[in-house]
Amino acid sequence: MVKHNISKFFCLLLFIPFLSACWDQIAIDERAYVVALGLGKSEDENKIQVTFLITNPELSKKEAGTNEPALETISFQANDVIVAKNKANSVIAKEVSYNLLRAVIISEEFAKEDRTLRWMYDLSKEYEIKRNVPLIVVKESIDTFFQNNRPQLETKIHKYFDLILESANKSGLIPKSNLNSYYRVTEADGDLYLVIYGTSEISQGGDGTEDEFIAGKMDIQGETNQVQFIGSAIFKEGKMIGKLNGEETRLAILLNNTLKMGVIYTTYTDPFNEKYKITSRILNKENIHVKMDLKNNSPSVDVSIPIYMDIMTQHSMVDYVNDSEKRGILKKSIEKEITDKITALVKRTQEEFKGEPFGWSIIARKQFATLPEYREFDWMNTYPSMEVNIKVEVNFGNFGQQSEIPNFEEVRD
Repeated sequence: MVKHNISKFFCLLLFIPFLSACWDQIAIDERAYVVALGLGKSEDENKIQVTFLITNPELSKKEAGTNEPALETISFQANDVIVAKNKANSVIAKEVSYNLLRAVIISEEFAKEDRTLRWMYDLSKEYEIKRNVPLIVVKESIDTFFQNNRPQLETKIHKYFDLILESANKSGLIPKSNLNSYYRVTEADGDLYLVIYGTSEISQGGDGTEDEFIAGKMDIQGETNQVQFIGSAIFKEGKMIGKLNGEETRLAILLNNTLKMGVIYTTYTDPFNEKYKITSRILNKENIHVKMDLKNNSPSVDVSIPIYMDIMTQHSMVDYVNDSEKRGILKKSIEKEITDKITALVKRTQEEFKGEPFGWSIIARKQFATLPEYREFDWMNTYPSMEVNIKVEVNFGNFGQQSEIPNFEEVRD
């Protein structure tokens, strides 16, 4: 009996190593983590230019310093991103991994190619690439963008992409775009899709408010990273067809109930002195209301947009707090300014882009009893000829922490 128990014990010891499941374990410092994957145009139309921005995990350790570089960038031609990972190991000693991937970045030149969609779907085949990875379009080549992208306050490049994209999205200057929504909108074939737009190439911007610029046009002085994320690239059927600046992107997000943005600050013309601007804080409290009449020979869309805002500055020194009549004039002035800008954006989407990025096709589907009826209506091709009516309703909150301000002329006297 004792011998039998001893035999069982030794047999159990033999199986313990196989149950540990650590034979294929790879240490962190034995892997090269790609934090940004770049796709660009290749001279060979059957290949793409793949660029890896690789981070060094050694720098995140709390031990002694290392002489290894913080980042490494490599670029080469490949058939797809799956083969590219193995191809990169011919020059990188550590095993290349997509586990810490924080952004998929494609060049504007490549994004406008008819063949872009073929290579974008390769990303869905790779197990290590998650569907919620942000998608970005940049003006220049990918390797140039990576070389110029040098954050000053955030040394961990994977945290930089997380923080900068989150901050810009909350302000409404860029949309929230990722691989999953790109695939979903492309396959639905009803709407246009907005993708984050950025660049490291700074050019002369010209006159305008801070949200009327697109990436690369905002002139910023000082010792800081020159990369800018402002505006959006418009995709139709998986291919880039145009761009929106920061203000147009904000309006497009405002018109889309499926997209959200945080508290935003913007300016409007003071109706009592047009040389001054009024700064407002817009709060996202309520969705827009979209009513459609698609059964008539002339389909129409009525959009009601409730906007809640606080007035933060008024350099004209007009007493909007105590004078209800002047406050009413300000309300109508802002409503007209917003309505005119939204109407211009809608007109541009109808005439130039031949489609809308507002997610209205989802609402349109509910107007039909069956999916074949909706497909026969052909939302994408019908939208450019639709009548779109915009109504903006502005609701004022407070007028800053100190609502009442002194009379400017009395102070000068």
